Amino acid sequence: MSSPAAAPLDLLYSEAEEELRTAVRSLLAARCAPAAVLGRIEGGSPHDPGLWRVLAADIGTAGLLVPEKLGGQGAGHREAAVVLEELGRAAAPVPYLTSAVLSTEILLGCESAESADLLRELAAGRRVCVPALPLTLAPGAPLPAPVRDSGAGSLSGSVTSVADAVCADVLLVLADTGLYAVPADAAGVSRTPLVALDLTRPLAGVTFGGATGIRLADPATARAAIAGALLSGAGLLASEQLGTAEWCLSETVAYLRTRHQFNRPLGSFQALKHRLARLWLDVASARAAARAAADALATGAADAPLTVAVAQAYCSGVAVRAAEECVQLHGGIGMTWEHPAHLHLKRAKADSLALGTAGHHRGLVADFAELPAPTP
Repeated sequence: MSSPAAAPLDLLYSEAEEELRTAVRSLLAARCAPAAVLGRIEGGSPHDPGLWRVLAADIGTAGLLVPEKLGGQGAGHREAAVVLEELGRAAAPVPYLTSAVLSTEILLGCESAESADLLRELAAGRRVCVPALPLTLAPGAPLPAPVRDSGAGSLSGSVTSVADAVCADVLLVLADTGLYAVPADAAGVSRTPLVALDLTRPLAGVTFGGATGIRLADPATARAAIAGALLSGAGLLASEQLGTAEWCLSETVAYLRTRHQFNRPLGSFQALKHRLARLWLDVASARAAARAAADALATGAADAPLTVAVAQAYCSGVAVRAAEECVQLHGGIGMTWEHPAHLHLKRAKADSLALGTAGHHRGLVADFAELPAPTP
């Protein structure tokens, strides 16, 4: 008996996805202009609670991955990928990746009444939930040593490089006795901001000194849920990297059309045309890789881990190259603080380390394809 044929890969955007893109892009154009982002960064408070409330609750993007029976939109990874593309284009300082993707996937994997209650809060945009895990933690890599439960759910330990911890309402903590939901302002919880390269996604060190929370899952279930969340997060991060690269390419093309040198537009010089053409091909290929990863996650494809690894291995480098070209081809103005090019360069560089480096994902591709490692 032959096995059923796999569903055909769909890289195109549906009408509903394009409508979602239009809504998110309009919101970001009105509420997340580069000058506004720079202003919040300079003020030391990058997160915009008002923007998050509209994005998460009014538009409903926080609940895209949450089933309707739990108060979500019952959509999927393809729709979440569209949102992340637009957030990447705007370098938006919102906790979408950490709360609406990573934390949501972890809670969905717990399948407990307590996690369902928290999912309803996240889907409604009433809370921001962040996994107390290093942002650099990659799918397929060993999980860090868990926080210690010294008895009766009293948690002790520390975690470094936790993204968006400073704006979180709830922290998901992996302990040796399971997964716990700990209020971020609870007694015994200390959050210390760290100096991050990407100022729009701040990092913090989190210390637990006898903090208590609600137990959501046993250790085995918690680790499986986290592993699934890391896979989904890495796959959807490729869409954010795609959005970053698209913004850098479009802004650079627009600038070279209007900037003149020797009484000619800079974009008319053949050498620059070639560089932009190569970059356009890179971005087009990154779009295919990112869409393939989102579709594989949405359909539960058997080769989703391989597709995600390919997307991350490729999109990570494309975003960095696009941002570097954007800064360089803008000339002197691209080096200034006032121009938003540096925001996208920093986001691209930081994303290249988040949820696994390109080298880590190339290693996963080799493992999945059963390719032998080079002999030392």
